[in-house]
Amino acid sequence: MKITRLDTFHVLPRWLFLRIETDAGIHGWGEPIVEGFARSTESIVHELGEFLVGQDPRRIEYLWQAMYRGNFYRGGPHLMSAISGIEQALWDIKGKSLGVPVYELFGGVYRESVRTYAHCMDYAKDGALSDARRLVDAGFDAIKIGVSAPVASIPTAAFIESEADRIFAVRSEVGPEVDVALDLHGRFSPDAAIRLITAVADAQLMFIEEPCLPENIPAMARIRDTTGATLATGERLFTRWQFREIIEQQIVSVVQPDLCHSGGIAEARRIAAMAETYYATVAPHNPLGPISLASCLQLAVCTPNFLIQEHPSLLDGSDLGVGLAETPFAVVEGRIARPTGPGLGIELDMAAIKDRAYDGAWKTPQLRQADGAVADW
Repeated sequence: MKITRLDTFHVLPRWLFLRIETDAGIHGWGEPIVEGFARSTESIVHELGEFLVGQDPRRIEYLWQAMYRGNFYRGGPHLMSAISGIEQALWDIKGKSLGVPVYELFGGVYRESVRTYAHCMDYAKDGALSDARRLVDAGFDAIKIGVSAPVASIPTAAFIESEADRIFAVRSEVGPEVDVALDLHGRFSPDAAIRLITAVADAQLMFIEEPCLPENIPAMARIRDTTGATLATGERLFTRWQFREIIEQQIVSVVQPDLCHSGGIAEARRIAAMAETYYATVAPHNPLGPISLASCLQLAVCTPNFLIQEHPSLLDGSDLGVGLAETPFAVVEGRIARPTGPGLGIELDMAAIKDRAYDGAWKTPQLRQADGAVADW
């Protein structure tokens, strides 16, 4: 079997899909994307494609190592996201060629369903309460809430009090049986994160995501040591080498590799295994589309220390494949049943992809402080 071509498709709202064709009539789907730089990532996919065409797609480890180590410069969001989407498509091809789901190639079934948490990102208190109630009524027993932006280096007492008030209100609305996670989105300085985490300690949050940017390990360690909170991070880390230090130093209890950024399915499985030796759990990051979700589900089904799966819960269901996939995924009581189809367990409709096509120009929102200074999104 040989790879014959790689085709990419920009799909609304901000996704990039990849389809790898073979001379055996088997194709595979992947989602190689850097949010805000879809077209740059697409160009790297096609540059890597110059090497991939003519190769046997079943030699996944060889191809991964060649794409990663075959260049003088390694890692980073753009190269690793391109490699991640390609790797997903290669596993899809391999699973289809053998007639089995990808998880069967990673040790088989460990769990029958995958618990998910939904986004509740309205920063207004009334809107957050309404969203939280809607999601719980829909069957979710875990949600994630965010924080307002922009955030000053040293926020005012009023800002901290307002954020804490909304967080406590959501906790009260959903009750103690529903897990609530909080995403600080890397917007906070360590001191500001400590202030807010301390203020909401009684809310008994499931985890605090990206309390500060993950670039400075000691800073995140200080947040952990000062607050005792359950911390999570990983969406902006790439490959097992970047995850190594944060796992070995036990900085976080919840590791969040993104299968569209960190190196793909097998790389995320390696990261999960590393985390398992330090009693950490894995909650894959996923704010993207149905191929990303399909890849995450394959990982979740076979990974012992899997905790919960992020699900952006778009109102039109397109992140589940509604309107795009022949058989979309379904969330029932906050869980997605173990997929049973071969490969990634999802097949996309080309006509639907063309209907949702756009130019790939989505950009990260630009935020500014009151004085015009650049603020973190």
